Amino acid sequence: MEPPARPQSADGTRRRARDLGIVIGRGAPGPFNAITDVPGVRVGHTTVRRPPGVHSGVTAVVPDAVGPRTPLPAGVFTGNGYGKLIGTTQLTELGTLETPVLLTSTLSAFRVADALVGWMLERPGCDEVQSLNPVVGECNDGFLSDIRARPVHEDHVRAALDGASGGPVAEGCVGAGTGTVALGFKAGIGTASRTLDLAGWRFTAGILVQANFGGTLRVLGRTVTPSHRHTAGRDTDGGAPVAETGSCMIVVATDAPLDARQLTRVARRAVFALARTGAAYSHGSGDYAVAFGTRPGGDAPVADADLGPLFEAVLDGVEEAVLNSLLAATTVTGPGGRTVPVLPADALLAALTAPPPPLSPPAPPTV
Repeated sequence: MEPPARPQSADGTRRRARDLGIVIGRGAPGPFNAITDVPGVRVGHTTVRRPPGVHSGVTAVVPDAVGPRTPLPAGVFTGNGYGKLIGTTQLTELGTLETPVLLTSTLSAFRVADALVGWMLERPGCDEVQSLNPVVGECNDGFLSDIRARPVHEDHVRAALDGASGGPVAEGCVGAGTGTVALGFKAGIGTASRTLDLAGWRFTAGILVQANFGGTLRVLGRTVTPSHRHTAGRDTDGGAPVAETGSCMIVVATDAPLDARQLTRVARRAVFALARTGAAYSHGSGDYAVAFGTRPGGDAPVADADLGPLFEAVLDGVEEAVLNSLLAATTVTGPGGRTVPVLPADALLAALTAPPPPLSPPAPPTV
């Protein structure tokens, strides 16, 4: 087990989208441009790496004081259900979140859920709890990691939960994103946030993604493929899983007063946002979003007619979080020498500033 992941320094070789001048949407981010900009939300990672065979881990999104006695309003949306999102049925039925949201590798999800239950039962006020609904999402990191080894264990889960903190969030090849691949490039964990006005009040929406899905990357309307790596003079050895495999887990947090139905609408927009990035939503992809509010209930929810700015913030935030997951990642070589390259920042900028390809002449009419 590696030490808790720390955010990369601003002068590191990997930079976020805004460091490159790539701005998604009109809204302003919070101070860290991360899900932790939502008050009371912390993030922890445990990275499990034993090269070349294992590149995996667990990521915990931890709302303060969440528990079976103090549930938070929440919603969930499934874009394509080829996945193992543990806890979905009760989350849908009751619209409440009782535990932190954990992300990991597919075959480790069940061990992670068990470890989360054990950790929760030890929390203050849970000494007589007899029913608990753990929420654990997953992505298949089997292209770059020995997924059958199920390398994520209870101590890894507890380290991520106990080490969760506010402030900047480590991205890329950390925690649950250590072995993930998206849109032909090495990906991982990405995050972003937006501040917004709803009905005259200021709120924050924060997003965290575990990106591992197929398709063709689109940035600011431009298509960017692994072939663009030639722009920077790099080779293209390695590859990526075929588009029919992969998934994306999205976690949205907000301090806006919303009920479970409204948070389900927010979760739906989060999955919709993947289309902006070029997601294929293929047969083998599990595309899910869990959205929760940090207010335990009692406040009157925002009127539906006023939710437009929040929907826009989530769409923009997911798009930026996916791009951050790609830009923060580093090239990884897994079992059998399988190597997935990064999205080079210089090649990305070159692709975005290149003249658009000429339009093909229209086909002659047929008679």
